[in-house]
Amino acid sequence: MDFSTSPRVQSITTLVREFLAKEVDPLEQGFLNQGFVAMLPELERCRARARETGLWTAHVPEAYGGAGLSLTEFAHMSEELGRSPLGHYVFNCQAPDVGNMELLMEFGTPEQQERFLLPLVRGEIRSCFTMTEPEFAGSNPVWLGTTAVKDGEDYVIRGHKWFATGADGAAFAICMALTDPDHEDRYRRASMLIVPTDTEGYDFIGNLSIMGHRGGDWASHGEVAYHGARVPAGNLLGGEGMGFALAQSRLGPGRIHHCMRWIGVSERAFDIMCRRAVERELAPGKPLGAKQTVQEWIAESRAEIQAARLMVLHTAWRIENEGAHAAREEISLIKFSVAGTLQRILDRTVQTLGGLGMTDDTPIAMWWAHERAARIYDGADEVHKQVVARRILRSYGLEAKS
Repeated sequence: MDFSTSPRVQSITTLVREFLAKEVDPLEQGFLNQGFVAMLPELERCRARARETGLWTAHVPEAYGGAGLSLTEFAHMSEELGRSPLGHYVFNCQAPDVGNMELLMEFGTPEQQERFLLPLVRGEIRSCFTMTEPEFAGSNPVWLGTTAVKDGEDYVIRGHKWFATGADGAAFAICMALTDPDHEDRYRRASMLIVPTDTEGYDFIGNLSIMGHRGGDWASHGEVAYHGARVPAGNLLGGEGMGFALAQSRLGPGRIHHCMRWIGVSERAFDIMCRRAVERELAPGKPLGAKQTVQEWIAESRAEIQAARLMVLHTAWRIENEGAHAAREEISLIKFSVAGTLQRILDRTVQTLGGLGMTDDTPIAMWWAHERAARIYDGADEVHKQVVARRILRSYGLEAKS
């Protein structure tokens, strides 16, 4: 095994870290205290400068206007970007756009790519992904209520969605809906359709209040209703009945993106925790870091971050070399393992900071609140653990059912 970092990756991570320190970090306090909308003019100017780095939309091949990084290379970049709550947005590789770009690249028709993908890559528009429904368990992705009924050359969509990240201001949504609800194979019942948000019958209800904050534009989670929204059959993505397969394809690399971002968050939190441990005195000449409990938090956090990074990079390597299907167990393992690591490190950092950890003078409180969802979205941790355990037990001859 070669654990060295290539010169190309080293130059990428160095460039990104220097760019964040110079251009993005000065905007952080404004974002934390004033919100995304208030900072949008400054962020757009920062995005313009990010284009000049050559790493704009880095996960996208050069043929589509991106930087053409491999999955593993982008994983390293994603970790660096994760150190700032604004990093991914500034470089135009934020969720859910990053996943929607990947779907459109792999499954979109030339017409769909021209109309939806290329403006997304250029950063001219944003998008959202509407799959989760308030009336149905999100841990069961084949159990949906939203339908798309064929009517002539169109599909008519009716349903209710929420936690549509970035729906506020999105130019189009990718909607998961039932096109054949009675199909004998439950994994072939749903399809994905591209819905421009100016379509009659598409209703952006508003942003959900998440841990006391509604956010705005990209930094938000929206609620959406489809009241007979009519889209042409040409907006079908990847073929009828392919919704579940497309969702799985989207989630494999997507979990690499998420997990490396979480590691970046963890590294930033770790840095803040260590600085506080050295600078904060409990009494004259008695730094907080001299306490054994704090030292244990620091040692445990360092070990957990190192382990998480190796797990994710190994999974990215397997996806690149063997395909997402071959790495499906690793994909589940990193999802719940890294999410747990993130939660523990953020919690230790809050505790180390004390009262400061509850304020918005650092990004820790924001991350502690918003990243709690890491253990829920993209499949609840409990579901991933169950899937992995069942697969392992089957190799021992046990057929587990629930």
